[in-house]
Amino acid sequence: MEPKKNPKADLTRRSVFFLQVGLIIVLLITWRAIEWKTYDKEAIDTGQLNMDDLDDEEIPITEMQNTPPPPPPPPPAPEVIEVVEDEEEVEEDEIESTETNLDEIVEVEEVVEAPTEEEVADVPFAVIEDVPIFPGCENLKNNEERKQCMSQKISQFVNREFDTDLGAELGLSGVNRVIVQFKIDEKGNITNVQSRAPHPRLEREAARVINKLPSMQPGKQRGKAVGVMYSLPIVFQIQD
Repeated sequence: MEPKKNPKADLTRRSVFFLQVGLIIVLLITWRAIEWKTYDKEAIDTGQLNMDDLDDEEIPITEMQNTPPPPPPPPPAPEVIEVVEDEEEVEEDEIESTETNLDEIVEVEEVVEAPTEEEVADVPFAVIEDVPIFPGCENLKNNEERKQCMSQKISQFVNREFDTDLGAELGLSGVNRVIVQFKIDEKGNITNVQSRAPHPRLEREAARVINKLPSMQPGKQRGKAVGVMYSLPIVFQIQD
């Protein structure tokens, strides 16, 4: 009769598991063996103190001396007050009273601060409230009409006075542009003329023409005469 094996009793199925457990146990034993430390019994200091090794402490003998106390300080000298008779009469200064007498109060009239004039900076021509009036534009009452009239008058004056042949003499060609900026001051005069052109002689020619503009009625801002900034482009073409 053959013995029957119980399939649960087959240990070959867990051979890998048992191998891993055995390796872990061997590693733990090896690690503890390496880390294990031993000491020489003679080198161990138990921390016991031998009282026989201590020397007897010598206590110094001191002698008490009876020192007499210091003498008390001498008494202070009595203060002698000498009475001196007054031989000269001293005039005392009279202190005047600073109180004000109501009868002497002077009534002060109301103080009125002087009006300070508000300084108004120069205003561009495009936003001035009351445009400067060029000679010949006095009959126009509308501000926009005065602006157009002034621009036309200035353009006609510059086209008539500007020497356009100067560009050909300088060797320039095509379309040339000169930008001029000037100010009409509080009295209506032309000041602060500035020009920018392709050649310095053109700049001087533009400044010469603008300085010949007639005086105008000054522009006003909030009812006060102010300086007005005006920009003018001068464009001319040179025929080849």
